[in-house]
Amino acid sequence: MFKKMMIAAVLVMFTLGPVGAAFAAEGPAGNKRKGKYTYRKLVKACFERGAVESASPKVSPADKKMAEWTAVFEGRDFSAFGCDQEWANAKDKDILDIYSYFYSFAADSPTPATCK
Repeated sequence: MFKKMMIAAVLVMFTLGPVGAAFAAEGPAGNKRKGKYTYRKLVKACFERGAVESASPKVSPADKKMAEWTAVFEGRDFSAFGCDQEWANAKDKDILDIYSYFYSFAADSPTPATCK
């Protein structure tokens, strides 16, 4: 009896495990940790060029909601960030990672960014 229950439990785990993973994988497919690093590196390069006054980013993920960040990144309108030259030279993969960072820590996300 115990053996049958264990087999049933294992089958349920293997059946429902991939379903749970699929629901957890919503949002952009970029790397949010790398996106945070890349975004800060982009702003730092902009500061070193003299285009902005501070090396710390002026735009935080918590400044907008997820849908608003989606509109910004799909429309590729990075004017609010400043640093137009750096954004123009950024690779698509880097932009996807930055988008993932902003989307994951948006104001209405489960874990919004708490500081700039």
